[in-house]
Amino acid sequence: MSTLLASAVVSAFTPASALRASINLGNPILANKDPASGEPIGVSVDLARAFAERLGAPLELVVFEKAAASVEAVRGEQADIGFFAIDPARGEGLRFTAPYVLIEGSYLVPAASALAGNEDVDRDGQRIAVGSGSAYDLFLTREIRQAQIVRVAGASGVMQSLRAGQVEVAAGIRQVLEAEAAGDAALRLLPGRFMVIQQAMGTPASRGPEAAAVLAAFVEEMKASGFVADALARHRIQGASVAPAGPG
Repeated sequence: MSTLLASAVVSAFTPASALRASINLGNPILANKDPASGEPIGVSVDLARAFAERLGAPLELVVFEKAAASVEAVRGEQADIGFFAIDPARGEGLRFTAPYVLIEGSYLVPAASALAGNEDVDRDGQRIAVGSGSAYDLFLTREIRQAQIVRVAGASGVMQSLRAGQVEVAAGIRQVLEAEAAGDAALRLLPGRFMVIQQAMGTPASRGPEAAAVLAAFVEEMKASGFVADALARHRIQGASVAPAGPG
């Protein structure tokens, strides 16, 4: 990918002069707050910074606590790029790149639960807590037939619901749930995964096909060059993997 971008493409990504990047702190695999400075850090922040440098534009981070709000900021053009799980329910008004990171979604249950595997979850009488508007919410809304989906505010709300006995199952990022189980003998992670989350970059569809193609090529370059792998290692992210090369 050439480092010299047409001025029309740069303008498409920077209508407010700076590149506004929507950052979702609800996914700790991709973004967190630095405990010392309070500033957002993580793989998505590193990618946003690198893309701003490619455009020759200043970077403005637009930070959210939940995925749904982060998506809406880009769809509503309050941000120019974002970092989302690919899902058909999010496609309207957005253009996604191929994924740059793959993350597993898993289930957490009380240690005393009779549930032994993922296939046991979708049964009458089972309640599954999910973060409202998350990738798990969107996926399970399509896939679950018998169990009840209980939508709550973010990962903390999911854990509160499980610990309070308001649900039988918590759905979320495998690495996050593993950490919860490791620190609490009363909880148990079901083996395997119920989905693979494809994390991609996105931009408003209104920015045009050329801008979307530039963003897609940037993601492929960042994967192929080792940038994404280095960012995962630098931020000490375990369990997530660099996505394979996209089509094209």
